[in-house]
Amino acid sequence: MLQDSLALLEYLQGMIFSNTELWLLLFPIMIGIELPLYLLVLTGILRWSYVGHEPVMTHFPSISFVITCYGEGDAIGITIDTLVEQVYPGSIEILAVVDGAVQNQQTYQAALDGEKRHAHVKNRNVRVIPKWQRGGRVSTLNAGLSVASGEIVINVDGDTSFDNDMVFNMMKQFANPDVIASGGALRVRNHDENILTKMQSLEYMLSMQAGKTGMARWGVLNNISGAFGAFRKNLLKQVGGWDTHTAEDLDLTMRLKQYKRRYPNNKLAFATNAVGHTDVPDTLKGLILQRLRWDGDLLFLFLRKHNEGLSPTLLGWGNFIFTLTYGVVQNVLLPILVVIFSVYMLITYPLKFVIALTLLLYIVYFTLSMLLFIVYLGLVSERKSDDLKAIIWLPLYPIYQFLMRLITAFSMVNEVVRRSHEESSMAPWWVLKRGKKF
Repeated sequence: MLQDSLALLEYLQGMIFSNTELWLLLFPIMIGIELPLYLLVLTGILRWSYVGHEPVMTHFPSISFVITCYGEGDAIGITIDTLVEQVYPGSIEILAVVDGAVQNQQTYQAALDGEKRHAHVKNRNVRVIPKWQRGGRVSTLNAGLSVASGEIVINVDGDTSFDNDMVFNMMKQFANPDVIASGGALRVRNHDENILTKMQSLEYMLSMQAGKTGMARWGVLNNISGAFGAFRKNLLKQVGGWDTHTAEDLDLTMRLKQYKRRYPNNKLAFATNAVGHTDVPDTLKGLILQRLRWDGDLLFLFLRKHNEGLSPTLLGWGNFIFTLTYGVVQNVLLPILVVIFSVYMLITYPLKFVIALTLLLYIVYFTLSMLLFIVYLGLVSERKSDDLKAIIWLPLYPIYQFLMRLITAFSMVNEVVRRSHEESSMAPWWVLKRGKKF
């Protein structure tokens, strides 16, 4: 058995080193794109851990939560409860904006019940704002922004719950007057549902919570989540609030980066320990539909809506290079190249070689994922004992990543051919169709 393994390894080594085209394909992907991102995230986490966490707070700004409510039903009550129960001495306004309240009577009633339930809580003001005609996610957010009274506006989804120290940890970011916006950490609430939710839970830990912690420390935060983000209200209004179309969170993040270019001291932060909990798709169909929307939106935002704004003049060289490499190349072009490379390998090389090379690539990505998981567990996780249990699923994670890239590749084609961002469930079709064409 050992001799067979050594022989296979020797065969693989000979094939790789004797095929220049493999190096031309693998080298840019692994060395030029993937490895630098892992290094950037890992070193960013180390910096975050070494420098220390957020400063001591002496001022507790007033906060307005804008909850986007559509079809959550009774779950909206849980979201309202977890915001009212925040351990925070400042004033918190909770605006439950119900989109299409006529069609969503259960959600509307649950929000009204939450308003009554907390009517007399000190420093907590729950208000229900019905939008009788459905206008979509963006109009819901802007409706909340238009009436928000707090210094800081935090947008959250109606099906999300929060740790009771979330606000306190988020506001530590804004103790620095240069911070204009901050993302929050999301975790998977239904992670025990099945293998799909377990993989997504790992993804949220490693790619989102750990990844954004590292990126934010280097000043290249890729996105402030539309499900959980905090902004200085005056500046949010200054840049125009949320814009129509889809992927409103990435669109707003791009505009904030362009604004920040004119004021270099401004920062986009990430509150690693400000934690929210959300449910993820627990069926393959649901997951695919979600990623078709998420990934197709990337192409629309980067190469259509913001193609002229994707420049070092507007973003600065650091954010321009990072966005071009890890926004456009890695997320838009690389998945397509992966599909082409996989088909090319299957057609050109012997099956034994393809299997051996696939195994080698799996070992590389598994090793990188394990390293990131160890760093995440040791330095980032606020639930170490719970998160440690996920390690048994880590061997499947590289396979999940590969499958997600195949879905991403299809999403790119889908967006190019069908302009799929205009078919998003985030807004009625007539809202998206009437938006400015890009």
